[in-house]
Amino acid sequence: MKILKQHISICFYPFLSIFKCGNLFPLISKYFKVFQNISKYFYLFLFISISFSVSAQGDLQNYLQTAAENNPGLKMKFNEYMAALEVGPQAKALPDPQVAFGYFIQPVETRVGPMRVKISASQMFPWFGTLKTKEYAAIQLAKAKYEAFEEAKSKLFHDIRTMYFNIYINQKAIEITMENLDLLGSFRKLANIKVESGLVSAVDEYRIEIEIGELENQLAYLKDKEQVLQVMFSNLLNTDKIDQVSTPKLLWNDDFPLTKQEALDSINRMNHQLLSLDMQQEALRLRQEVASDMGKPTFMLGFDYTVVGKGENNMAGTDALVFPMVGITIPLYRNKYKAMVEEVVYMEAAKENEKLEKTNMLESLFENGWKDYVDANRRITLYISQLNLAKISVKLLETDYATGNKNFEEILRMERKQLKFNLELEKARADKQAAISFIYYLMGK
Repeated sequence: MKILKQHISICFYPFLSIFKCGNLFPLISKYFKVFQNISKYFYLFLFISISFSVSAQGDLQNYLQTAAENNPGLKMKFNEYMAALEVGPQAKALPDPQVAFGYFIQPVETRVGPMRVKISASQMFPWFGTLKTKEYAAIQLAKAKYEAFEEAKSKLFHDIRTMYFNIYINQKAIEITMENLDLLGSFRKLANIKVESGLVSAVDEYRIEIEIGELENQLAYLKDKEQVLQVMFSNLLNTDKIDQVSTPKLLWNDDFPLTKQEALDSINRMNHQLLSLDMQQEALRLRQEVASDMGKPTFMLGFDYTVVGKGENNMAGTDALVFPMVGITIPLYRNKYKAMVEEVVYMEAAKENEKLEKTNMLESLFENGWKDYVDANRRITLYISQLNLAKISVKLLETDYATGNKNFEEILRMERKQLKFNLELEKARADKQAAISFIYYLMGK
C-alpha cells in the first residue's frame, strides 16, 4: 500500500512486531518477559496507527485521543491481549518434576544393611520441539487478540467520527433554521406593511405565522436532539457530559486519496478481522504439529537415592545407594492421536471458509461505502448549484412581492426549498466524510 502524504499509516504490533522480521521465535522466547512488562506504553503505541486527514480536524483528533484513553471497551480488548501474552510461558514450560519420599516401616535387609529411607526424583520430557511449537501457537493466538484489539479501536474511532458528523449536521440544522426564522421575520414585516396598505389579504400574514410556528417547533426538536447526541458522544469517550461539542464552521471537504481498486486491495491486506483469522489459522497449523508430536514417545530422566542403615557389613550406617533412571512412554493407542490431528484439520478448513465468508462480506460493505462516497460527492455538487439558484429566486420573488402583487405562497415555497437545499448540502458534506471514515475502518485505519 503506498504511503500518502496526508496520512499516517503504520501497521504495528506492540510487543510482537518482531515476528514480521522473519522466523525469530527464539528471540521472542528470550525476551518474552520484557514484552510483558511494557503495558505502560499502551497509549503511545495506540495512536501510532491513527490514520485520518488532520487538516481542520484538531478537535476531532482530541476527542479520539480522549476515547482511546478512557473507553472501557477498548481497555477490555487490550487486557485480553495482555492476558493472551501470558499463555506463552505456560505453554513452553516442562511438566512439573516429580519427587517422592519413602520411609521403610519394616526395613528391607540388603547385603550392605537395611534400607531406611528412599528419595526419588524424575522429570518427563516431551518429543523434541513440542514445547516450542506450543509456545509459537500461543503467540499466534496472542497476535490474533491484538488484531481484535485493533479492530475494536478502529470501530470505536469510526463510531466517534460518525457521531461527530451527526452532531455537526444537527448544529448546522439549528443554525440554518434560525437563519430562516430571521428571514421569515423580514417577510412578516413586509407582509404586515402590504396588509396595512390594503394591497394583499391578511391570509399572507397567517401563512407566514404558520410557517414560523413549524420552524420554531423544528428548532425545539433539534435542540432536544442535540442534548441526546452530546450524551451519546460523551459515553463513547467515557467522560462527563460535554456541554458543547466543538465542530467546525464548515466541515472539511477532503477527498478519498485512493482509487477504488487500491482501497479494496488494502482491505484484503490490512483489515484487522482478516489478519486475526490469519493468525488463528497459523495457530491451528501449529496445533496440528503439536497433536502429531503428542503421538510420539516421551522420555523420563530421574534417580533413586536410598539411605542404608547399620548392618553387618556397614557398621557406620552411612552408605547410600543411587540409581539413575531412564524411561520412555510409548503411545500405543494411536486412534486418539489420529483423531486429534483430524480435529485440527477440520478446524483449519472451517477457519478458511470463515475467512472467505468474511472477505466477501467486507467487499459488499466496501461497495456500499464507496457508493455512499460517490453519491455524497454528487449531492454536494448538486445542492451547491440548487442552493445558489434558490437564494437568487427568493430575492427576486421578494422584490416582486414588495413592488407588486406577486403570490406570497410562491415566496414561502421557494424559502422552504432554500432551507431544504441548505440542510441537504450540509448532510451531503457529512455523509461524504462518514463514508470515507467507514472505508478507512474497513482498511484497518
